[in-house]
Amino acid sequence: MSESFAAIGLVNPKSPTNVGGVLRAAGCYQAQAVYFNGNRYAKAAKYHTDTKNIADNIPIQQVDDLTSLKVPGRSLVCIELVEGATPLPQFTHPDNAIYVFGPEDGSLPQNIVDAADAVVYVPTTGCMNLAATVNVLLYDRMAKRSSGFDANQILTSRDTNNRLVVG
Repeated sequence: MSESFAAIGLVNPKSPTNVGGVLRAAGCYQAQAVYFNGNRYAKAAKYHTDTKNIADNIPIQQVDDLTSLKVPGRSLVCIELVEGATPLPQFTHPDNAIYVFGPEDGSLPQNIVDAADAVVYVPTTGCMNLAATVNVLLYDRMAKRSSGFDANQILTSRDTNNRLVVG
């Protein structure tokens, strides 16, 4: 795998609102896919919360085993508030990674942590919700990998109602 690849893995997410937020983050920060296991989201998916229709461009797929997504050349990175994890500011993102996040009301299973190439946490006071954590992680990846930003990104990314300028 020579090109950069980033995907999100969600362990049994419970909230369609948070999965919608994860999809939006994936679109904003150019993740290539979102995977989930468990059955809670599959049952709740009819409550569509993907307000930017990101799922039209980024696949969201149910899988039985998130560790099966760890293929040669791709790192499995767990994001969890856990002792012994690497703080995100000190983490170097691999070129090809699947980032796995636990459910909103629990933690990652030990077998996924054991299979991980890295375990990372976002230093906060308290814990963030799932979608917020995905946003922070993907922003950190983009910021650390980018060689610079330009004004065209603002023009192509802002809402159609936003015509503000700094004068």
